[in-house]
Amino acid sequence: MKPYKNKINRIRSFALGLIFFGFIIMYGAIFFRENAILVTIFMTLGLLSIVGSTAVYGWIGLLSTRAVQVVCPNCGKHTKVLGRVDMCMYCKEPLTLDPSLEGQEFDQALNRKK
Repeated sequence: MKPYKNKINRIRSFALGLIFFGFIIMYGAIFFRENAILVTIFMTLGLLSIVGSTAVYGWIGLLSTRAVQVVCPNCGKHTKVLGRVDMCMYCKEPLTLDPSLEGQEFDQALNRKK
């Protein structure tokens, strides 16, 4: 199982991956230079991926402004918490704003509504 990361950083990493994926798709059009339709398809798909990443960056920026900013008890740095439980962006300390969850083992399922 891969280590859990802060939600904001995870979504930003996804958006960055979309940008690189879009560029790779666009560079893939080089192999089909003779066929204008395939080049157009590859360029359009790459452009849509980059536009999608822009939308994700805008969405996470808006979401980040509404996130609660707390001071991590472990490293003392300011970090943002999305949902009921999250990780510190810097030291990966589990954080919660819900007093009923304090002391419990960290699990992503705690963010889901029952």
